[in-house]
Amino acid sequence: MITVIVYQRSDGEYIGFETSGHADYADEGYDIICAAVSALTVNAVNSIETFTEDEFGGEQRDGYLKCMITGPVSTTAALLLKSMVLGLEMIQENYGKEYIHLIFKEV
Repeated sequence: MITVIVYQRSDGEYIGFETSGHADYADEGYDIICAAVSALTVNAVNSIETFTEDEFGGEQRDGYLKCMITGPVSTTAALLLKSMVLGLEMIQENYGKEYIHLIFKEV
């Protein structure tokens, strides 16, 4: 199962996320859930880096990705994170929590 922790402030503003695990929906190379989660999360990181000046840190390795905005969150970065979360929620809704589980954590 893929676990996604979405970090948010007390006002609900997203400031980052952490993903770990594998969906095990299908064999490696054919797992559409892993592919979709990877596409959404990696694209969010790349888009924040490309389209904003927000400062962030992160880490990536096999089956793990973390991205945390370390300063103020721009309107653009906020929208990118909301869009990513929407996509992840739709995957969870359509395929179930046995493959992807979202956790929202206030920091």
